[in-house]
Amino acid sequence: MSRLVLWNVDLTLVDVSILTREAYADAFRQVTGRPLVKLTQHNGRPDSEIIFETLAINDIVAEDAHLPMFLDALAEAFAARRGRLAREGRMMRGAAETLRAVGGLGGTVQSVLTGTIRSNAVHKLKAFKLDRYVDFEVGGYGEEVYPKATLLQVAQGRARQKYGAAFDGTNTVLIGDSARDVQAAKIAGASMVAVATGRSLPAELREAGADVVLPDLSDPSAVVAAVESLTTPVHSA
Repeated sequence: MSRLVLWNVDLTLVDVSILTREAYADAFRQVTGRPLVKLTQHNGRPDSEIIFETLAINDIVAEDAHLPMFLDALAEAFAARRGRLAREGRMMRGAAETLRAVGGLGGTVQSVLTGTIRSNAVHKLKAFKLDRYVDFEVGGYGEEVYPKATLLQVAQGRARQKYGAAFDGTNTVLIGDSARDVQAAKIAGASMVAVATGRSLPAELREAGADVVLPDLSDPSAVVAAVESLTTPVHSA
């Protein structure tokens, strides 16, 4: 294996925002005994960070037990809605075709680098039959309390351990939709393919330092060409 491609999930591959908000509301009520009044914007941030901010803006003083309790409640609330994901959510245009095309590149491992907790990320991709293209074992997830750039390096380490190959900045590409994704890739020394399908405008993605900016995933050949150009054979592990 000589190439690691990490995918953001929400607004890059799928959009299940309504059900995510519902699950947060259920989890908040279960943990605090109060209705959720305000939910902070995700904007590429991990669930662990969103949970603490959501508690704060709803006037709940966070305690040590809150995070594990909220994560468990969020996983349970989201799992209860998994049957509605494909019906009430949507797969982003070209996601399946592009995952399949990138997976066809020789020596490529695909996984996820997402702010979503692992169980929920699996549910989201399984609902749209996208799970077949990714190795969840080597991904990075929202319950892990690391900055996203550090989490990217953690994912590289997991891939290295599983596949016995060196994954570093020369052969790792992150594909995502937010300026935060771009910043994480740049800090970690990885390459970045940004798609303007989220809340960050193309100009913001370029300004953040994305190597390639595409409007969406509707042209799999463009994504494949970008990944190949950013992970040349001379840099392969």
